[in-house]
Amino acid sequence: MTEQDFILKDYKTNVESGKVKWESPSNIALVKYWGKRENQIPENPSISFTLSNCKTITELIYRKKAGNDFSFDVIFEGKKNEAFKPKIQTFFERIEAYVPFLRDYHFTIETSNTFPHSSGIASSASGMSALALCLMSIEQEVKENVTLSAVERSSYFNQKSSFLARLGSGSACRSIEGELVVWGKNASTESSDLFGVRLAEDIHPNFKNYQDAILLVDKGEKQVSSTVGHKLMFGHPFAEKRFQQAHENLAELKDVLISGNQKRFIEIVESEALTLHAMMMTSMPYFILMKPNTLQIINKIWEFRAKTDANICFTLDAGANVHVLFPEGEREKVYEFIKTQLVAYCQNGHYICDTVGKGAKKLV
Repeated sequence: MTEQDFILKDYKTNVESGKVKWESPSNIALVKYWGKRENQIPENPSISFTLSNCKTITELIYRKKAGNDFSFDVIFEGKKNEAFKPKIQTFFERIEAYVPFLRDYHFTIETSNTFPHSSGIASSASGMSALALCLMSIEQEVKENVTLSAVERSSYFNQKSSFLARLGSGSACRSIEGELVVWGKNASTESSDLFGVRLAEDIHPNFKNYQDAILLVDKGEKQVSSTVGHKLMFGHPFAEKRFQQAHENLAELKDVLISGNQKRFIEIVESEALTLHAMMMTSMPYFILMKPNTLQIINKIWEFRAKTDANICFTLDAGANVHVLFPEGEREKVYEFIKTQLVAYCQNGHYICDTVGKGAKKLV
């Protein structure tokens, strides 16, 4: 598929109003994407677990309007929110060529998260993917000349939803499907720079229903935005080697997920997390996004793993909070470890229990 394949050329103009509602999950990258080119194209491929409980629920109400401007209101968790409007305005400007009906309607975007905002969970991923899915449902309503089979329509719907979501937030393209999604061209697997692709291979039972406990070390706003962080890769002295490393790690991790090698999974995932932070610490300007309690948790995990031989590991996004990953079969002992040894390092003792999920779901 190319960008041209996603342009809506013909659509009905007699659809006056309607509403649609989707829920879409966040995701946690195992191989990290850090650095992007124009139009949200990644500098390196990534792969992520799609989450289940941490999600955004968005209802999009639309009605025909006069005039040619973008027109929308944002209601976040029951209250009108002006702060989100600039990002959505930018999103609409980026995707207008692909969904040209945007200027025909006034939209009321009612959205909420099942997790705390600014908690270090990728709310832009779940939020932008939910909005993209709503817009694709409207496209289905207004689209002319639909000649695809049901399977082809489903595939196109998911691909274009992911394509649109990417233009709002890069990682959002990995939230449409599950359990594992690859984004970015890589020689080892079917993938694309334009949209996320569900990993089609049979995954070993060791990695089915994988668990993710998100330890909220710091619930404040990000020290550095993702947009700023990605730009720091331009001219970074270690950038090219990092991009090569991500390609190699993705290829190996794919084999690990198929073979069931849990020890190697741990090594790759933790190395990827620390490499992401190393790139930020060696950029100009430089940032240290981990907090003292982040390091305390990491060391506790290493100690626990050495003592018990548990298949527990951590990963990090661009912040201080820690995602603790572990197999479903070790759930009881790991949560006991979290409650007795790790919760003390969480802000107000807060953490979130999640598991790998299947992707987004239409509600209305």
